[in-house]
Formats: sequence, C-alpha cells, structure tokens
Amino acid sequence: MFTWVSRRLRTVRVGITSIRNEQARYGTLFVLPTFLFFCIFIVWPVGYSFYLGFYDWNPLDPEPVYIGVDNYRELFESSDFLHVMLNTLIFIAGNLILVLIGAMALALALNQGLRGTTLFRPIYYSPVVTSLVATAVIWVWILDPQYGIVNQVLRAVDLPAPGWGADLYWAMPTVILTFAWREIGYFTVIYLAGLQGIPEELKEAARMDGCGPWREFRHVIFPLLLPTTFFVVVLSTIRATQNAFAVVYVMTGGGPVGATNVIVLYLYEQAFQFFRMGYASAVAYVLFVFVFGLTLIQFYWLRRRMEIT
Repeated sequence: MFTWVSRRLRTVRVGITSIRNEQARYGTLFVLPTFLFFCIFIVWPVGYSFYLGFYDWNPLDPEPVYIGVDNYRELFESSDFLHVMLNTLIFIAGNLILVLIGAMALALALNQGLRGTTLFRPIYYSPVVTSLVATAVIWVWILDPQYGIVNQVLRAVDLPAPGWGADLYWAMPTVILTFAWREIGYFTVIYLAGLQGIPEELKEAARMDGCGPWREFRHVIFPLLLPTTFFVVVLSTIRATQNAFAVVYVMTGGGPVGATNVIVLYLYEQAFQFFRMGYASAVAYVLFVFVFGLTLIQFYWLRRRMEIT
C-alpha cells in the first residue's frame, strides 16, 4: 500500500513539474518579443549613450575620439548650461505652483456635486488628450502680439498688450502658462480621486464642531490629501522636465536670447544642430541625475511633512 501511494505521488510530482516547465516555455515565448524590444530600443540606447558621454563624436566622422570626462568638465564650466539649468528650475517651479493650485481648486469644485459636473469633467480633461504640439500652436495663435485674440481684448479695454513669447520678460511665463493649462486637467482627475476617498463622516464632524469651509479644508481635507499631493508633485516635476521640449520649441524656440531654453531643448540643439553627440549624451545623463535627485528631495521633504501631519 505504501509503495503504491509513493508511486502515485511521484507520478503526480512529475506531471506537475512537466506542466510547470511547459508553462514556463510558453510564458518565455510570450514575453520574449517585449523583452527584445526593451533591450533593443531602451537598454542598448541608454548604455550606448553612457559610452558616448566619454567620446567626442560627430556622426559625419568615421570614429569617436576618446576624451574621458572632458564633456562633463565642459558642461559644468559652461555658462550656457548653467543658464539652461536655471531656466529649467524656473519652468518646473512655475508649472508646479499652477498645477497644484489649479488642479486642487478644480477638483474641489467638481467634488461639490453641482449641476452639470458630468459635463465639465471631460471639458477640463480634454487638453490632456491634445498633443503638446497642437496645444502650443493654438496658444501661439491666441497670444500673437499683433493679431491674437488676447491682445485684441487688452487693447479694446486700454490695457498694455505684451509681446508674450516674443518678449524677453513674458516668454517664460507664456510657456509655463501654456504647459500648465494642459497639465491641470490631468492632475484634477488625480485630486478628484483623492477627494472622493475622504470619508464624509470626517467632514460632517468638522462642520458640527463649527468649522467653516476654509478651516474644514485646512484641518481635514488638505492633511488627508497629502499623499495625493506627494504623488502630484513628483509626477508633475518629471512630466515638466521631460515634456517641456515641444511647448518651448514650437512657441519660442528657446528664445528670445535664450530666455526659455530648457535642458531638453539644449540637449536637442547639441545633438541634432551642432552634431555633438558625445556632449549631448553627457547632458542626457546630467538630466537623469538632476531629475532623480530632485525626486529624492521631494520624497524626503514630503514624507517628513506627512509624518508630522
């Protein structure tokens, strides 16, 4: 009897092992195309870019020339690069402020359950599904210094009409406003999800204790929205750094006089206008370290705020 049971168990184990091996083979076959795509179009370019960062290479030349860390040394000694980094920080900060205020305000309004809310939700989200290039082109027309509708309205009420993207002082606010206008709808949905996760009992308890709308927001809603705000800050920073290129390139081309030149546009210029592939690769890795470091700082600061709260 014991021998028969042992044989049956051995047969079952062999069968299970065979099934698992077959599943593993089929699973590998299904995963293989995605894995190859990932290696060819992501891992290989990232690795080769790191390699090129130590070379001076023009695509028209036959061979890259090894120069060590000269690309990185030149990068940090360049006043143009430092100016570009400052512009990037201004762009990120301006976009972040507008997104946090605008998205939270819209989410609070949409969460009131007022009449017509279901109609306004897709309206506020519609800029998100519009391409960045189309968004930039539309706002170039709207803010045209001569024929744009905004300046025509300002002149009609005897107010000064700025040059917007063509003005040295208005160019950066212009691209920030355009980019934030598109991003606010995306983060409104995130804040709305966070608001709908707050129990109504807590709000009712605050009202029974005599809290007005502002105190209810400050002491109940905002503390419970800190995890959502943490996510919005980190994601907004990454999106602003990566996606600034299209808006800046279409609206101002980095001008006037480099007033809106951000790091992603600077990278593009070095690689595809001046054909300095090694230097551009160094810029790309500095950009990676910059975004990673900024994200870590935000993680640390916002986590401390959540712990204190």
